[in-house]
Amino acid sequence: MSSRVLKILEPGPLTTVQDAGRAGQLRYGIPPSGPVDRRAFVIANRLVGNDDGAAGLECTVMGPRFEVQAACAIAVTGADAPITVNGGEAPAWTTIDLKPGDVVKIGAARAGVRMYVAFAGGLDVPRVLGSRSTFIRGRLGGVDGRALRRDDTIGVLPAPPAPRRTVARAAMPSFGDAELRVVLGPQADRFTDEGIAALLGSPYEMLPQSDRMGARLRGPRIAHARGHDIISDGIPLGGIQVPGDGQPIILLVDRQSTGGYTKVATVCSTDIARLGQVKPGQRVTFRAIDVAEAHRLVREDAASLAGAVKETA
Repeated sequence: MSSRVLKILEPGPLTTVQDAGRAGQLRYGIPPSGPVDRRAFVIANRLVGNDDGAAGLECTVMGPRFEVQAACAIAVTGADAPITVNGGEAPAWTTIDLKPGDVVKIGAARAGVRMYVAFAGGLDVPRVLGSRSTFIRGRLGGVDGRALRRDDTIGVLPAPPAPRRTVARAAMPSFGDAELRVVLGPQADRFTDEGIAALLGSPYEMLPQSDRMGARLRGPRIAHARGHDIISDGIPLGGIQVPGDGQPIILLVDRQSTGGYTKVATVCSTDIARLGQVKPGQRVTFRAIDVAEAHRLVREDAASLAGAVKETA
């Protein structure tokens, strides 16, 4: 049983409820959704004592202004944005205790794109196909399958008093241009040597048309050797599709389940969080690694995440 403690006063341009994601539904054409920057999302939950997958808010470009109607603890992570409680400055990447009537405002991102707000206990919206995550195109999950609006009221599940925690500065992300590590394939053989060299040797600009479905990039043409169409096959997180214009699209958490464009490479899962914080106009570069190194990066990332959150006095 939840207490109705969260009222949205200003929603921000795109604020949605997300949890760990809607696993096991891609076979039916339903993407996993969940946070684009999973690392920041998990850290926010750990800061308030939640399980890693508890539902919270993902805010894009600018956060919301909301009032809590009961005492609770929150944490804000992700993009660098100003945070205030009742008009006074509040810290990111640490536990924040709130009293009934407190008003929190998260401003425009100064660096990065997406902010995450975790609430001790997690947000209480109905599960749809096993998840509370919002998939806007499918009108599933979250609050009526849509972005938040003014005067929405959301429940927060009961929770014991949140621990006082913070994040070491070394564990906080940097923002700006990004190098993304990729494993070539599954259709790398459908591109010319010059096309592969362009991908790995040139910067690509993030376009404003990018969203939770895919990051659209602009740069040197990635030339096909034998046409850009294939029989549709499955699309992994981070798959880099290259349609006929030779411009790459990196598929993200709200991606389609299958597609008929050739995929030149796949971004390592550990680098999706970094990609999700690249602003339009900033650049990404690609570096090829093998599968064994990609597995090593996953292990290292998990170890780093395990030590990111520290208890405070």
